[in-house]
Order: sequence, then C-alpha cells, then structure tokens
Amino acid sequence: MPVLGDDFQEGGDGPFDVLPMLGTVILLLALAVMAALAYGGDAKADDRSAEAARYSHRLLVEGHERVEGHRCPICYLYVGLPMDKHAKMNVCCTKTVCNGCVLAAQQRGLNNRCPFCRTPHPSDDASKLEMIQKRVSKGDADAINYHAGQYFLGNIGLPKDVPRAVELFTEAAELGSIDARNSLGSRYYFGEGVKEDKPRGVLLWQEAAMKGHVLARHNLGADEFNNGNCELAVQHWMISAKMGYDVSLNAIKKMFLRGQATKAHYAKHCGGMETPWKR
Repeated sequence: MPVLGDDFQEGGDGPFDVLPMLGTVILLLALAVMAALAYGGDAKADDRSAEAARYSHRLLVEGHERVEGHRCPICYLYVGLPMDKHAKMNVCCTKTVCNGCVLAAQQRGLNNRCPFCRTPHPSDDASKLEMIQKRVSKGDADAINYHAGQYFLGNIGLPKDVPRAVELFTEAAELGSIDARNSLGSRYYFGEGVKEDKPRGVLLWQEAAMKGHVLARHNLGADEFNNGNCELAVQHWMISAKMGYDVSLNAIKKMFLRGQATKAHYAKHCGGMETPWKR
C-alpha cells in the first residue's frame, strides 16, 4: 500500500493519490468563491437599482405643496411667484410679508414700520446691514440666506463676493433653509463661486424640490430638458406649474409647439390641470 509521502513524491495513481484530489478541491473552492462574489455583486447592483428607483419615485411624488415658509405670516396665504415681486422681506424679523398685507398695514398708519413685528424700517443700507447681521449672529437661517444673497449681488453696502456667498448659503442650508439649498444648487450647477459640479447641484435641487421649493423643481425640469429627457422635464414642470409658476407652464407650451411633448405626455401627468394649448 502506498504511503502518503510516496504519492506526494511520485504521483502514484492509487486510491490515495493526493495531488489530483487536492487540485480538484482547490478548483471547486475557487469556483465557489467566484460564484459567491458574482452573486454578491449582482445582489448589490440589484439593491442599488432598487434604491435608485425608490428615490426617483419619491422625487416625483413628494414636494407638491409649496414650502410653508413661502406663506405670508399675516394672512397665511402663499405669496405669488416670483416672490420678490409680490412680497417684501423685512430685515428686522426676516419675515416675508405679501404686498396685500403691506398695503393693509399702510392703510392703518404703519407706513414706516414692519407690518409684522412693528419695528421701524431701517433708514439706509448701513442700518439694514446692522439689523440683518444681528440676526445672522443668532444663527437665523433665513437671515444668513439673505446675507448670502447680498454678498452674491453686492447689495446693501457689501462687496460682491460670490465665494463668501457660497459659504453663507452652505451654512443656511445646513440650518434648514430650503431657499439656501436651492441657491447653493445653482452655484454648484453653474460653477459660480465654486468649481462646477452639476451632479451636486442637481442633488441639492432635488432635496429642495422634495420639500416643496418651486424654483428648485423648475430647475430640475430644465436640467432634464437640456439632457434630452423631455418626458421627465414635463413631469417636473407640471408640478411647478401647478404650484403657480407660470415660467414652467410657458416652458411646457414651448415644448408642445416644438413637438417635444405630446398630448399623451400631458394627459399622463396633468392631474386635472387645464391643458396649456387652451389657456
């Protein structure tokens, strides 16, 4: 009877021939590991695909109501769009009051005071800046967002400083400002004050849109349109149009005129909204 050592040394072909048996075992183990890795990779890919599908679904079903912060704090109605034409932000309390309530306050004799908190209006840019900086120092997200906007534009005595604006938009967004998240998305998307990063910009818009930010939703539609995804563009613009943004509605009309959208597209996503070609 051959011994184990003999088989290793001479490679006999008896019932205890170890080398061929060991090679077979190693081959089977290698195949099993490869199969497990392949299966695990496929499973992870499936998980990622499923997660992406769930996120895409959420993106289109969430955020159909406007941000609560876009209501007038006095009449509690949503401010018309664009908001800067239909309301005024007061730096004393950072409350955005609609033009109707501003007019009503003036008719009651509150001509030089904030219609919400009754603080006298600042007399010049210096006093306006002082008011807003007080609120910034207290961590007011809306005040920080407003401050960022003034740096971005170079208003109220501040120098135009886009990188500083981006820093402040980031801080305000981290504190919960949806307006700042949308503005920050635009800075990354267009590379203003930061290195251009369109995917990051789109992600910030998505986060804001799912919270009900109309402009962020419109921006998502524009991005999809620019990438040739006309049906997704219609879906996003339909949502922002329903929330009162006429720019989105006009964009849909142009798509119809160019043949980039059909009545079938519209019927699929209109949800009872009046057809734009009859408007």
